[in-house]
Amino acid sequence: MQSIWNGAISFGLVSIPVKLANATVSHAVSFRQIHTEDGGRIRYRKVCELEEKEVPSSEIGKGFEDADGSIIPITEEDLASLPLPTTRTIDIVAFVESERIDPLQMGNAYYLMVNGAPAAKPYALLREALRRSERVAIAKFALRGRERLGMLRVVDEVIAMHTLHWPDEIRSPEEAAPETDVTVRDAELDLADALMDTLGDVDLDSLHDDYREAVEEMVTAKVEGREPAPEKEPAQGEGTVIDLMSALESSVREAKRSRGEGEGEDAGEKGGESGEKGKDAEVTSLSSRRRTGTRAESSTGSGSGAKKKSAPARKKAAGGSGSGKSAASSSRGKSGSGRSSTAKKTASSGSGTKKTASSPTTKKKTASARKRSA
Repeated sequence: MQSIWNGAISFGLVSIPVKLANATVSHAVSFRQIHTEDGGRIRYRKVCELEEKEVPSSEIGKGFEDADGSIIPITEEDLASLPLPTTRTIDIVAFVESERIDPLQMGNAYYLMVNGAPAAKPYALLREALRRSERVAIAKFALRGRERLGMLRVVDEVIAMHTLHWPDEIRSPEEAAPETDVTVRDAELDLADALMDTLGDVDLDSLHDDYREAVEEMVTAKVEGREPAPEKEPAQGEGTVIDLMSALESSVREAKRSRGEGEGEDAGEKGGESGEKGKDAEVTSLSSRRRTGTRAESSTGSGSGAKKKSAPARKKAAGGSGSGKSAASSSRGKSGSGRSSTAKKTASSGSGTKKTASSPTTKKKTASARKRSA
């Protein structure tokens, strides 16, 4: 890892030789300016306005422009002679809780590497002291011709340093706040909370630069002489928000759909209130089917019970004694004789001349009288 600055960390009376290296790297696609008519490169040349000729880098120095427009030359020796202890030193001035550092102040990030074997022990001492105290170190140092403010913290086994803007470099946020008073309703806050819960957490390592990948794909396609991939459709909901509640509800549904949640519910939803009615109808239909099934089971149960009760009666009638059969026969005989008597009576009444048939008792008395007379 290439260093951009050599110096030492001043930790009280302890000096820790270190080297400064960039902790981040830019992967942005860089473009060149060209002449659109012929594709020629457009270059910037450093030209002296007095001599009107190009000047090499070795002849270029620094100068301070005064109020009247005159230039005052400043040499590297002038800068090195300034009475600044931070010229080659990262001077720790305090240890504070990390919560006290406003993220607005944070700038570039660097790694502090040990510069030589003797620096390993004091380096590790400072690292472990920061880790155990759960605080960060505030330091002053000079880099690229100016004194800066820095914050030292522990990242794994390395001490990292973030440049900090000076407090007077932070602009007041008052001018950026909305000029009109806005009232946020509880229902809108509830939907915003639901959207935040649905989006949930994310693995920061999984995030990547989609724009850079698209540019690289476009350039590759042009080099290979083929058409670039078709552009993706813009995300819905972009532009001016007309109905905040509707936009929040749609955002929650879209977030759930993208995470594979609520697919069953979305099948019955047509958006907004129609989706809620669809879910209510589904629940009502399910409850109705359950109630219908319960009544059917009850009806089936009572019918089977009646069948079970009638079955023993049939068995008893079929498997009874002979008297039972006789009783049945007698009953059938009585009913038959009854029908015969009725027929005879009908026939007798119909003729009007025939005598009524004698009963069995009369016949017996007549027979007995004949025997006595004989």
